[in-house]
Amino acid sequence: MPYPVVHVLFFLFCVSAVAVYALIGPLSRRELSFKDARKLLLLVFVGGLCTLFPDIMVVYNILINGTLEHCSIGLIPTHSLLFSSTAILFGGGVGYAAYRQPIKAVYMAIFAGSAFLTHLLLDDIAEGGCPYLYPLYNRHISVFSIMDTGFADAGGLFHYLTISFVSVFCVFIVVSMALFALNKFGFEFGYRAEK
Repeated sequence: MPYPVVHVLFFLFCVSAVAVYALIGPLSRRELSFKDARKLLLLVFVGGLCTLFPDIMVVYNILINGTLEHCSIGLIPTHSLLFSSTAILFGGGVGYAAYRQPIKAVYMAIFAGSAFLTHLLLDDIAEGGCPYLYPLYNRHISVFSIMDTGFADAGGLFHYLTISFVSVFCVFIVVSMALFALNKFGFEFGYRAEK
């Protein structure tokens, strides 16, 4: 299991890189306002906190049980798409409180959901799977399990390519969710034609 700081750094550097990229131009031209800085800090706060939501039970278990168990609340695994609803609701609530616009709350919820999913992907890479589909499927699934095997071990070229596509597509979806939400908050990659 990666440490919490690794989850936050993975989220900040891998997913929020577009926000950093988008800030370089305005910072160099001294166009960044206090309102823009507050917007960025709010996104960093929501994303950083939501990327830690799957491990939230460790706080309770350290204080009450004296253990580092962190993967479930009772029978419900915290490393599942079902539990991602906590991050989505939190992000939506913070987005609505900050902007008082339902559409901005939705974008903040999408951003929070992508932060939560980065935690699952990082744990998947480190531990070999998560119970993503709980309660529909209770066993651990790894979207990265076949990436380090050869064609023969994977059951053939087609199966290997299919699993590889699924693995990369999962990362693409999470990053796309974050980029979509960041775009709605004004952070975007831009193209300028050469003159």
